[in-house]
Amino acid sequence: QVQLVESGGGLVQAGGSLRLSCAASGITFSSYAMSWYRQAPGKERELVATISSTGGSTNYADSVKGRFTISRDNDKNTMCLQMNSLKPEDTAVYYCNARFIESYFKRYNYWGQGTQVTVSS
Repeated sequence: QVQLVESGGGLVQAGGSLRLSCAASGITFSSYAMSWYRQAPGKERELVATISSTGGSTNYADSVKGRFTISRDNDKNTMCLQMNSLKPEDTAVYYCNARFIESYFKRYNYWGQGTQVTVSS
């Protein structure tokens, strides 16, 4: 059974920091690209950051570049998102995502339950 469990969300003042974690089980973690998505009330879910299976490549949404850092530990099956200089517009539910494309016909995509991040002004 695949499980992605997020933790680390909470309430923080603007300018503050939070560190989100995602613990994975039931998958060969080192084969999966991992991402953080977020969804604010009334808005669509958006991609925040992605890290490749080896950790050698990362990508960020323009809105978080220079403030957020994604990382992973393939020995511990965990992924993190360090969020600095938080803004009220970062308020959202943050979701962990694991994705593996084995072939054109075999694609695996899993989600965590989400963790709330609230940034007060």
